[in-house]
Amino acid sequence: MEKNPHHLVMGELTDFLSGEIVADTHDERYRQKLARLLVEGLGYDKADIEQNREVVIRTGAQAARLKVDFIVFESGKAVMMVKYAPGSLVTRRLSNLALSRIIFPYQIPVVVTTNGEDAEIVSGDSGRLLGEGLSAIPGIGSDLLGGGAFHSINAELFDKASKIAFACWVDGACPCDGDICTIEE
Repeated sequence: MEKNPHHLVMGELTDFLSGEIVADTHDERYRQKLARLLVEGLGYDKADIEQNREVVIRTGAQAARLKVDFIVFESGKAVMMVKYAPGSLVTRRLSNLALSRIIFPYQIPVVVTTNGEDAEIVSGDSGRLLGEGLSAIPGIGSDLLGGGAFHSINAELFDKASKIAFACWVDGACPCDGDICTIEE
């Protein structure tokens, strides 16, 4: 179990998706709430949700690893990325959109930024706000999930997205958060 010296750990809890024991923190309680919403509220199968996807972000000589809370798949393709972080949603909109462009060689159709109480749902292709609130997160089979259109990410867009994601998610991040760490290459 991770030890974060300035994050309140209230014990342990069982992860809803994996059944593993994890540290019981305020952030983890929100992640568990989101996992339950995806399955029980929106109809996704647990097997179609990947959690804690490790993503390596590279920009120039720098590289870092961070985790994406949830990636939802339909027919083997990622259709939605859900990234949790406490605080303001608007300030994370661009960085999450950028992050959604470096995970796969195609654009994830829907990007959800949430603090566990509220959410912004953004089109991966256009960056346009599609909805607000946890109730606006699209359920299984929603037309918002791309309808089979998975646009390729070209090298220029990948590079720009990597720089944005690195600047917003890595530079100045708390080194003890456990889901973000710089790596030597």
